[in-house]
Amino acid sequence: MSAAAATPESMAAYYRQRAADYERVYAKPERQADLRAMEAWLPGVFAGRRVLEIATGTGWWTPHGAAQAAHWRATDLTPETLAVAQSKAMPACVQFQTLDAYTFAELGDERFDAAFAGCWWSHVPLARLPGWLDALHARLTPGAVVVMLDNRFVQTSSTPISRQDADGNTYQQRPLDDGSTHEVLKNFPTSAQAIAALGPRARNAEWVSWTHYWALRYTLA
Repeated sequence: MSAAAATPESMAAYYRQRAADYERVYAKPERQADLRAMEAWLPGVFAGRRVLEIATGTGWWTPHGAAQAAHWRATDLTPETLAVAQSKAMPACVQFQTLDAYTFAELGDERFDAAFAGCWWSHVPLARLPGWLDALHARLTPGAVVVMLDNRFVQTSSTPISRQDADGNTYQQRPLDDGSTHEVLKNFPTSAQAIAALGPRARNAEWVSWTHYWALRYTLA
């Protein structure tokens, strides 16, 4: 039986259920070279910065990105995944916070001079992407460094695409250990599509590509 159509609520429920074993994906043998390269690349990008991390999840990227940061705010809406992240050894600059990544309301008037989102862009519906980027950029100061990191689609490693909707969003059906199947929105932009989505505030956009992942680094005007 096919999974019910993905909604923000159903995807949040999926990640709550998957929290304990989410990091199996980082054990895939074919991805190890990419992961080591990215783990080495991230620290220098955020050296000395006050960083807002979106959708921290289980905190795989957090200790690497925060290694040289002045302050790192690791945020997520899902308590189960955030609890996994909080159980790990982290640099002293890391602070955790529950946050709705679409509204940022929990931040009040706080601003940051850098932002990072690992494997979040792909879960934002295309129709909501411009508004989400505007909301994120409004939480950052001029000159802020932003890095988006996400998956590339690789036929031999990625979960197959099950369907595409009228807006161009693509979906996967993912099984869990309890036998349930969940539809998950997962988009795989090209470099041109991602850079075009950033809008005029982005400067010096740089697309970095590995075999299984991509990163987009830019500076706010």
